[in-house]
Amino acid sequence: MDALDEVGSMTAGMLADRSVALVHEWFGSVGGSEKVFVSLGGLIPHAKRFVLWQDRDVVDDFALHQSWMSRTPLRRSKAVALPFMPLAWRTLTRSQFDVVISSSHAFAHTVKLRYSPDTRYLSYVHTPARYVWSPGLDGRGANPFLAWPRRALQAADIRLSQHTHSYAANSREVQARIRKFWNRDARVINPPVDVEFYGDAPASDRLQNRDYLLGVGRWIPYKNFDLMIRIAEAANMPLVIAGGGQQEPALRRMAADTTVPVTFELRPSNERLRQLYWGAWSLLFPAHEDFGIIPVEAQACGTPVIGLSRGGLSETVIDGESGFLVDSLRANDYARLVPEVGRLDREVIQRQASQFSHAAFEANLAKWVASEC
Repeated sequence: MDALDEVGSMTAGMLADRSVALVHEWFGSVGGSEKVFVSLGGLIPHAKRFVLWQDRDVVDDFALHQSWMSRTPLRRSKAVALPFMPLAWRTLTRSQFDVVISSSHAFAHTVKLRYSPDTRYLSYVHTPARYVWSPGLDGRGANPFLAWPRRALQAADIRLSQHTHSYAANSREVQARIRKFWNRDARVINPPVDVEFYGDAPASDRLQNRDYLLGVGRWIPYKNFDLMIRIAEAANMPLVIAGGGQQEPALRRMAADTTVPVTFELRPSNERLRQLYWGAWSLLFPAHEDFGIIPVEAQACGTPVIGLSRGGLSETVIDGESGFLVDSLRANDYARLVPEVGRLDREVIQRQASQFSHAAFEANLAKWVASEC
């Protein structure tokens, strides 16, 4: 047994005779926060797992207990459901637990189950709710008419989380937000990335020409896919956009008017996404992310990243070694760096990604849980 497995086994063994609840916001897809929750479940297999609601067939063989909100129309609109979430986290179950660990990007960190003075509450935070605390980063909360509701939710967020004993943050960026907004300390535990899967590609994937730029993620405004199209046009290189989302019609209209080919890959499988990473000259990532798993996946394939020098990207990309970071949202500032990525060493880029593996995450998470429980 290696050192990483030993730490995980030690934690699972230590908690084996203690009742554990794991809680997560909702399971509508399998993104970065959901992958963290699945890893938590693997680390503590006897834990009972709770979510507000779950869409069907999201994860096989991963039983989830849903809240009363799953039986109401609230599950159809997160915005409408938001004010009810703190109540849901207080009425989730009548069971009592020794340890409660939340995976939170909204209000899950406020969860408080049946009262026991000995229960330990730990929270792994992907970010304090961006639309509540950082409307400049997420336009969903930027409407001036939402200023008063936002202040009310901020006050509730702080008041209802005083019982939380320990926080972990997925990046230094989020650690700083926790300190700023909640006045609490947190240790940094980067989320798990399947670097082995993306790095260990079939020979056919490795032999691709790397002759296009690539954008990957949800097609929503703050991801800046429209800027990616302008960057590709300024660099005079084809662009592939992989993912899906509400901006698809607008992006397709914009792509139709560009002077370079723009190809859309709608919700590609992991295997197809790996092919796209290996075939790309560079990943474009001009977004302010909390951590950013996609740029790490790209680097695991030896693909350099050209992205925004803010948020988690400044922690995962080494400027001038595994990519280039740009402190602007002007297309030409990114386009001028496109030829420069050709001089970067792709083996160095892959080594940079290796530190964000599942094994590293599970070891760090296990140490945190062991130290707090």
